[in-house]
Parts: sequence; structure tokens; C-alpha cells
Amino acid sequence: MKLGLGLYKSLLNDQNFQFASQAGATDIVVQLVDYVKGENNPSLTQNYLSGWGVTRNHDKIWSYDELVALRKQIESHGLRLAAIENFDPSHWYDVLLDGPKRSVQMENLKTIIRNLGKAEIPVMGYYFSLAGVWGWSSGKSGRGKANSVIFDAESIDLQQPIPQGMVWNMIYDESISSEIIPPVSRETMWFRLQYFLDELLPVAEEAGVKLVAHPDDPPLPYLRNTGRLFYTPAEYEKLLEINDSPNSGFEFCMGTIQEMQEGDIYALLDKYSARQKIGYIHFRNVVGKVPNYREAFVDEGDIDMIKALRILRKNQYSGVLIPDHTPEMSTAAPWHTGMAFALGYMRGAMQALERE
Repeated sequence: MKLGLGLYKSLLNDQNFQFASQAGATDIVVQLVDYVKGENNPSLTQNYLSGWGVTRNHDKIWSYDELVALRKQIESHGLRLAAIENFDPSHWYDVLLDGPKRSVQMENLKTIIRNLGKAEIPVMGYYFSLAGVWGWSSGKSGRGKANSVIFDAESIDLQQPIPQGMVWNMIYDESISSEIIPPVSRETMWFRLQYFLDELLPVAEEAGVKLVAHPDDPPLPYLRNTGRLFYTPAEYEKLLEINDSPNSGFEFCMGTIQEMQEGDIYALLDKYSARQKIGYIHFRNVVGKVPNYREAFVDEGDIDMIKALRILRKNQYSGVLIPDHTPEMSTAAPWHTGMAFALGYMRGAMQALERE
């Protein structure tokens, strides 16, 4: 097991690479999409019901040179670049929507995967969804009144339509304002995912890159009138049924899986860590399940995190674990302090298990 830290695009700088190293991390999972506000002091506990922001990166795909430069900058701090997480919505909105630019955008995704392979970046995480992560609110719900993410289905309109020009809760076309995306069935979304995997996985195999899928957060069968794919463990496992490529796997978000109404998170973790189908793990904790849950400190939620680590050790899991996100602490740097607490807990627990 390797201890890692996930960093948003605005946090990709030497100061935060030093922070990761100081906290005991060895690996970095990078987000190249500008969707979390706050720059050096990011926050997920803001109002994102109207969107994560605007992306203007149409046809500006990640080049080999910039990927290598980022990898070398991270390595200069004694760290490894373990994975990229999330395609930019402006790169693949018509793949998600089955729109007129689907073929062109798919070719661009293939180029991105080839660039990752050439740059020796082994994993690409993605989240195949139209609504994306949506519906969160926040409050002082964590231990010691820490500010944390909350999902309360009764407090929002789950059927609020998605405006045209938006996917994945990000605006990619600011010129469209009055139209909405028509309802999309789960069957249709499975068809679109099949196309995506069948086109991209052969390229990933050639490039030596694993494609790993994030489950739906919040885990609901429909959100904003669009079908969701991975809202139960059984539905999540279908990912490997529709295309059994050795380069297809899970971006195993423990918090999201725990939020699901059914299933055994420990059994799922055991099954797929043993089969080496987990690209990396979001090691975060929650209290409650849909339709009402809150994110928690790593040691205060419903998941027995030590039990999870024992499962991973038993199966000789060699991948990366990152805190993903965590409640914010009452300091001048709430995000960094929360991450430092999570990383310290994880590092201590991992060392203790290694010495048993």
C-alpha cells in the first residue's frame, strides 16, 4: 500500500508537493480540471448547486510535454505521479451526450491516453455521468463542529433539469442558457458507456494505462432526470461485465460505496483488491446513507477503516490510497489541516499493521 494525496489543478505547485512529502505521502493523484474553488486553500463546502464552474479547454488536450513536465516536477520532491483523475468536461461532453462531436472527442481522448502512456503515468480515473457530483450542501456536522459536506435529498429538487451547455456539473458552453438536456434513461447511459469503453480500452491496453471508474456520488439511480450507472455495488460490478479488458477497473471510493443503500463494502474491497482490479482508493469515511449522509473524519464514520486496511494488506494491495476529501478544520488553512489529520491517521495505521 502506498500513501498518496490528491491535488486539484490550482494546488499543483512546489509548496503543496512539499506538504505532501512532509505528511508522509509518497504518491500524488492529480486533477487537471479547474472545478474546485479556493486556489491554495480549496473548499468543497461551498454552494455548487449551480455548477463547479466553467471550462474553456475545448480541443486543448493534455500534451505529452506538459504531462512529462508535471511528472518531473512531482518527482523532484521525491514523489510519484500515480494517476490523473477526471477528464475535462470540455474534452468529452459529446461522448457523454452522444452528440455530433462524439467521434472527434473520442479521438482526442485516445490521444490523451497515448500521451499518458508515453509520459509513464499508469492510471486514468474517470466518472461517466451527466449530472456528475451534485446535490451537496454543507454544515458544521463533523466532530467538534467541523465544516463538512452533507447530502440531504429532502432539501433539494433531485429532478432539477441540467441546462444545455453543462455536463458533469460544469459549463462548457456559456452561449446556451434557456434550453435543458432532455431526460436520459439508464439503459441509454449504459449504451454510451459501452461505446466509450470499447473505443478507449484497446488504446489503453496498447499504452499501458489503466482506466478506472468512480461510482456515483450521490448513489442514486436517477439524478436531474438522467440515469446513473454505479449506484449500488452490483451495478458497479457490471463495469467489468460489459468489457473485461485487463486495463479496466475501479477507482474505489470507499465513502461513496458506503453511502449506497445496499451491499457490503468489505466484501467488495476484498474481492477486487485480490483480483488487482482497483486502480487507486479514495480512503474517506461517512456517516449515514442515501438519502441522507455526511462526510466524516477518517476515524469517526461508519466504515471500520482498520478492517479495510487489513483486507488490503491480506491481498497484498500495492496501489495508492488518498484521503480524497475530509471535513475542514478550524484553522487558517482548513483544507490542509484536514488533509494532514487524515494522512497522519492513515500513515500511522499503515505502519502499525506492517509491524504486526
